[in-house]
Amino acid sequence: MKAMILAAGMGTRLKPLTDFTPKALVPLAGKPLLSYIIKKLVSMGVNQLIINLHHFPEQIMNYVKQNDYFGIEIAFSCEETLLDTGGGLKKSSWFFDNNQPFILHNVDILSDIDLQKMMVFHNQQDSLVTLAVKQRKTSRYLLFDQKNLLVGWQSMETGRKEMVRPTSINLINLSFMGIHILSPEIFLLLPDENIFSIIKVYLELAKNGHQILGYRNDEDFWIDLGRRENLQKAEDYLASKKNII
Repeated sequence: MKAMILAAGMGTRLKPLTDFTPKALVPLAGKPLLSYIIKKLVSMGVNQLIINLHHFPEQIMNYVKQNDYFGIEIAFSCEETLLDTGGGLKKSSWFFDNNQPFILHNVDILSDIDLQKMMVFHNQQDSLVTLAVKQRKTSRYLLFDQKNLLVGWQSMETGRKEMVRPTSINLINLSFMGIHILSPEIFLLLPDENIFSIIKVYLELAKNGHQILGYRNDEDFWIDLGRRENLQKAEDYLASKKNII
């Protein structure tokens, strides 16, 4: 199984930790964030991985090499200019040549979500994209209907709400967890430009009738490690749950 880790970001929310270190290598309980994500993916059956890079890319490549590529095939996609999540995926499309669904995972997300079960759900539903989501307070929600179909989004900061798919069913506001499973057909549907948000693409695809599904994980542990205040919370959880990954 193949996967991609999104690790090109500048890590501005983690400053000053990222002034001289890429976000992927910020330590958590004595180990870089990246190590937790790679080991998680490997434990779920991933044996081929690509990581996109921009901020201090040599540090990340050297770290992976020093750890013998974690026993799997690991490639890199270096971005001279940040391409955002969608552009980064598009630049790495050459890697996904086996016509199989794959995982897309943010480097700053720690969770105990069972990705194998999520993949089974994705395949059973014959979904184009499956997004890990949960109920939690956030500034921006994705909106789903009772069939778990993405139908819109809402900003709590501005009050703006946009529906991309008509529905008369009660809406469910859910927070995106930074973990996606995508079918390879996605590459035929990406826009012509090179810098774009993948979430905006999902909303446009949903508008055009494509099946973008939410996979709810309300009970699973999840934390955004892109925020400094969450690092200690994550360390406390790791101390209590030794087998998180």
